[in-house]
Formats: sequence, structure tokens, C-alpha cells
Amino acid sequence: MALPTRDDVLAAIETGFARTPHPGPRFLQGSFDGCEPEEAVAPFRAFADWRRVPSDLLDAQYTALSFLSEGGFRFFLPAWLCADVRGELQSAVPLSHLTMGFTRIAVSKTAAGRAFELSFCGSALLNPRRYGAMTFEDAARHRLSVFCREEAAAIVAYLRHQREEDGRLESSRTEIDTALTAFWERRAAAAPTMDDLEAHVRSEHEYLRTLGVKEPT
Repeated sequence: MALPTRDDVLAAIETGFARTPHPGPRFLQGSFDGCEPEEAVAPFRAFADWRRVPSDLLDAQYTALSFLSEGGFRFFLPAWLCADVRGELQSAVPLSHLTMGFTRIAVSKTAAGRAFELSFCGSALLNPRRYGAMTFEDAARHRLSVFCREEAAAIVAYLRHQREEDGRLESSRTEIDTALTAFWERRAAAAPTMDDLEAHVRSEHEYLRTLGVKEPT
């Protein structure tokens, strides 16, 4: 399989996210723990088109990738992907938000003469006090399931291209391969399409109109 060129990937992202809807300014922020999420997300309220977000803002506000709502993440992610492919990012690492969670990482630590093995990502538990039995992979699948088939296909093109980036560590290639196999390739082949999503929304709106209920804005 021929690897996509930079221009191929940029075109795939543009096409894959061409019909992705903006969730609305009220629904951009996903986390409300402390003041950092609002500070990170606030600049994006000024943009109704992800193509117009400057790369320097994307780089400066890279923590927004963690604090945007599912809809906000879905809408603005292609801006980060394009900037990354063009080599315009220094701090933001959108790649990690698409691969982190699928590969288990174990780190050995020694404290007070005792050996401990700390596990992260994959099947490791996320935070039992807050999320019960949810694993890192469970959380990743939930976060990333927002993408429809066309969007996932664009993300696959991005991942395959970034995998071959000069200087890429073998461990990073392994993480990309694992994410592709565990989630993205099937998502790009079998997820609901944009047509499916739009048909569902039209059906719901028709039902509400039939009942005489004012449609939400």
C-alpha cells in the first residue's frame, strides 16, 4: 500500500471533515474542573471555521485538545492535524490524542526500598475512585467514537503519514500501529457515515416538528 504524501493527507483531512458541524459555542467545553479548561477553550469560541484557526494559536492552546467537548474536539481536531502535517507545531502533539490509551505502559519504580510497577494506558485502570472499572482504553474508545467513517478515514491517512516521519521512535510507531489495528482501521471501514448522522438528525427534527415541540438551538 502506497503511503499518502503530505498533500494527499491534507486533502484527505479537508475532505473527511468538510461536513463536520460546529457544536455551538455553548457546547465547546467538555471539562469544568478548575479554571484551566475555560482558559484553554475560550479562544476557540471566536471561530466557526476550523480552517481559520492560526497555527500559533493551536500551538499555544494545545491543552484545549484535552478540555474540548466531544463535539468541540471533533470539529477543531482537523486544524491541529493539518498544522502538524505542515510542520507548524512545536508544543501541540495531536498524534498522542489519537493513539494514547491503546498500548499498555509499565514503569518500574523503587520507593523506601520497595519495588513497584506502575501501569498506564491500555487495560490499566484509569482512576477507580472517579471512574470505577474504566480502563485507559475504554476512555480512549469513548472519546474517539465521536468520529464518523469519513473523518476516521482522514485520521487513518494522517496516522500512516506521521508514522513514517523522519526521526520517529520505534516505540511511537508501535503505538500508532496498535491504535490503527485496535481502533482506527475498523472505525474508518464500519463507523456510521456522515449521511447516517445527518439522516438521524433530520428524523429527530421531523419528529419534534410533528409533536409541535420547538427545536433546540
